[in-house]
Amino acid sequence: MLLSEERHALAEAGARLAERGLVIGTSGNLSVRRDDLVAVTPTGGVISELTAEQMTVIRLEDGAVVDGDLAPTSEVPMHLAVYRATGTGAITHTHATTSTAIGLVADEIPLVHYAMLSLGGSVRVADYACYGTDALAALVVKALEFKQAALMRNHGSIAIGSKLAKAVDNLELVEWSAQTYHQALLASAVTGRAPRELNQAEQEEVIMVALSTNYGSTKKISDGDSAETTEQ
Repeated sequence: MLLSEERHALAEAGARLAERGLVIGTSGNLSVRRDDLVAVTPTGGVISELTAEQMTVIRLEDGAVVDGDLAPTSEVPMHLAVYRATGTGAITHTHATTSTAIGLVADEIPLVHYAMLSLGGSVRVADYACYGTDALAALVVKALEFKQAALMRNHGSIAIGSKLAKAVDNLELVEWSAQTYHQALLASAVTGRAPRELNQAEQEEVIMVALSTNYGSTKKISDGDSAETTEQ
């Protein structure tokens, strides 16, 4: 089976996103790239139930099917455009509830939490265009410029990553950010205070600290740290 590893990874990613409530039924599509080939979910497939054998492999150059029995997702134009523009390794797109809702009423999710810096900061909302069109593909590419994720007006969310696991992580982070911002807006309606955003100096400080401590990676406790912890 061509791109067997990638196709199995897509099935696992679909199940994970469904389990976490980011995908319902056939809504959304996922893909992962290897060189000039792309493994992608099929159109009309129930994301949580798809198997590796049901994934389709297409050419990056023109979207032509090279392996698989099912027609690829209708969002092939968007996936291919994003790959060509960003050189990313994987794409995840779903109609997650809060991300979709925020995309109806805002032009972005502002940088309200430092975790969003890994997405490139604030998350833009791409203007509306019909699904499956070149017009939508172009708008999404624009919204993703220098970003790892974006929202799509009246549609959903999209995230990219060097690996499929990272694209899934980024999509989950987008939905969390949307939920956090939504809750802040509700609180704002009561308190009259707008949600606070991180300023440039605060962003730079977070980046420097993260780089110096290798934030986000596990690390062993040194002998000195271990002794100190025991004493406490």
